[in-house]
Parts: sequence; C-alpha cells; structure tokens
Amino acid sequence: MRWVASLVALGLMMALFHRFTAAGPVEARATLALGSLLLAAYLGGDLARHLRLPRLTGYLIIGFAVGPSWLGLVRADELDALGFLADAGLAVIALVVGSELDLERLRADRPALARLAAGAVLFPVAVVSLVVMTVAPWFPITVHQPFGDAITVALVLGVIAATSSPVVALPLVRDSGARGPFARTVLDLTVVQDVAALLLFALTLLLGRAASSPGALDLGVARAALAQLAGSVAGGAASGFILGQYVRRLPRTTPLLVIAVALVAATVAWQLHLEVLLVALAAGFYLRNYAPAEGERLRTALEQVLGPVSVAYFALAGAGISIAALGRSWSWVLLLVGLRVVSLRYGLRWAGRAPAVTPVMARHGWLGLIPQAGLALGLATLARRAFPEWGVSLEGLVLAMIGVHLVAGPLCFRLGLRLAGEVTEGGHVAEQPGAPGPVVVAHRSRL
Repeated sequence: MRWVASLVALGLMMALFHRFTAAGPVEARATLALGSLLLAAYLGGDLARHLRLPRLTGYLIIGFAVGPSWLGLVRADELDALGFLADAGLAVIALVVGSELDLERLRADRPALARLAAGAVLFPVAVVSLVVMTVAPWFPITVHQPFGDAITVALVLGVIAATSSPVVALPLVRDSGARGPFARTVLDLTVVQDVAALLLFALTLLLGRAASSPGALDLGVARAALAQLAGSVAGGAASGFILGQYVRRLPRTTPLLVIAVALVAATVAWQLHLEVLLVALAAGFYLRNYAPAEGERLRTALEQVLGPVSVAYFALAGAGISIAALGRSWSWVLLLVGLRVVSLRYGLRWAGRAPAVTPVMARHGWLGLIPQAGLALGLATLARRAFPEWGVSLEGLVLAMIGVHLVAGPLCFRLGLRLAGEVTEGGHVAEQPGAPGPVVVAHRSRL
C-alpha cells in the first residue's frame, strides 16, 4: 500500500509540474520530466518486486503510464530531447553485455551456439515471411502493392522477428540473481542473433531489389546497413582499445568515468551514424578478451551504475511505447507476435536434436529470446527509410510488435529462468563452484 500511495502522490506532483511548466523551454521541461520519471520508475520497480514480478516490468509500465501514449505527463518533445540519454544508457548496458562475452567460452560452445542461432534465426524468418506472403492480399501494408513488394516486406518482417535483446536480458539476469549456464547461454545467443539479423537485413534488401517494383525500395539503405555493421564493430574495437589504454593509466576507475564513456560512445555513434548497441558490445568484447585487466576494472565500475542506468533506460523505453499502431492493426500485430513466439519455440526444439544442445535449453531457451529492443528499433528505422512510399506504416507496425515483446518478454524470461532452475520464488540458484559450464554444451554439462 505504501508504494501505491507514493506513486499517487508523485503522479499528482508530476501533473502539477506538467501544468505549470508547459510554456518553459523544452530542455528544462525534459530535465524535470527525467527526474520525476526516475522517481516514479524506482517506486514502480519496488512495487513490481513486491508482486513477484521483474523490476524491469515495473519500470516499463510506469514509463508507459506517464508517457505521451497514456497520461501524457512526459510530452513527446521532452522524450525526444532525452533520446540521447537513452542511447547513453543503452551503451552502458551493452558494454556490460560485451564484457560478459568470453572468447574462449564462445569457441568451446561454438557447435551448440551455431545450432541454436540457426533455429532462433531461420525459423522466425521462414515462418513469418511465408505467412505474410500468404496473407499479402489482405495485409494492411501490402494490400495495394504488387506481390514482388509483398515478398520484400515479408522478408524484412521475418528478419526483424529474428532479433532478440541482450540489453533486456542482462538486467533481468542481474535482477533475478541468476548466474547459471542457462542465463549465460541465452545472453550469448541474443548477441549472435542480433549480428546475424543485421547481416540478413542487408542481404534481404539487396535481393529484394530484383523482386520490388521501381522506386519501391531504396537500395542505399542496404549498403548503409552493411556499412553500419562493419563501422560499428570497427569503431567499437577501436573504442575498446582507447578505453583500455586510458583505464590502464588511471589509478582507479570510477562510475563517473563510466558515464562519461557512455556519453562519448553515444556521441560518436550519432555523429558517424553507427549502431550504439553494436559499438558498445564490440568495445566490451575487446576489453574482456584483449585487455582483461583493464576490462575487469571497468566492469566493476559498470556494475555499480548498471542498476540506476537500467531504471532510466527502461523507463524512457516504456514512455516511448505507442499504442496508436496497435489500436489500428492489433489483430495483425498479435498474429505476427504469435508467429514469432511459436517459431522461436520450435526453432529451439529443432536445435535440441543436436547432441551439443541440452534438453533444458531446447525446452525453455525460447522464453529468454522473446524480449526485443535495441537493434530491433534500429532495423525499424532502416525499414522506414528503405521503403519511401509506405515505410512509415511498416515502422509503426514493427514498433507495435516491439512494444508487445518488450512488455511481455521480461515475464517470459523470468519464467524461463525459473523453469531452468536458476531462480526460485524466494531467491536464486547460484552456480556452484566446480559446476559444469554452459548448459547448451553437452560435454560441459541467457536474457
């Protein structure tokens, strides 16, 4: 009851600020909105925890409640002004994810990860694409388009369905206290999925040029996607090297340095039109594997700020969820969401036929792949640019799908961790000393 009363009081305060600051400059209003949103999200996270839900779910729901789509206590222009800080938060979380990717472990797990990635990528691409092509005469985006355009749209939707979110997985793993092989493997798999999806996206646009009608597809977006992937990886590796040299010369690594690094990474990515998520992932990966001492010091500082940064990022993500597209085409959105979930489940069941993949991952791993954010949002923007005539409608549909996955995904992943035995109602199951490694590798046995 205390949390509810606090949320109501804070909501009334936000309503007063919203009313009396309407004529102020957007920068001042955005700063005030961010402070109020953070307080409300903290309370929402505590309330969610009290209800045995992931804190992340509370952050998202509170953000959505006060955002432009519902109560409007945070205006759309204020949210746009805070977009840079959201990218900085994304960079911090992705740096931690990258620092979790141990090259030796990935090499040892390569047969299992390859099989799992094939199931988690190819099944959604095939199922979503085939169904969309089948219903193309009635699908709202392709109903008035030639069938060749429908093929390209179907493949693009299939590729976006193949993405998952490591930036959602990591805070959920930390919040749940899970340190077992199931959580670690799902985290590795989400990263592999995203890299493969960006490559497939560019390939889809290149091949789609042959089927699309003249002027329906901007081929330059495909080249931009490939350049974005290569540039993000190269820029991330260079950033990791520079950061490693800087950390080596510092007597201590402070959380303030981490925030500064995140702001610099977001600025560089914005200026060079790179993907913030991939830049930070590559930087964290470089530090973990090629500058381990500096990477460990930085990771210790990152862990200190991960909680507050997660609150800010997911509260802003929740505020950005729009239900307008969902209201216009909710039946199609739910169809695509259902197809993605079913294809992920059976894709991992198929992967489980390989001896390297254990039954736990084959049965429950799909639950950790449902959340979407980060790269999926970037692909939605690229899809809008790739189809000049009706890209806005396609982006709206994709954003509605991402919103559903973002809200439902944390609950599903928490369920997967529980079914895998790595968290319980009252705590978590820690990895025992000397226990086997990742659950996907049979000979060694995430979010």
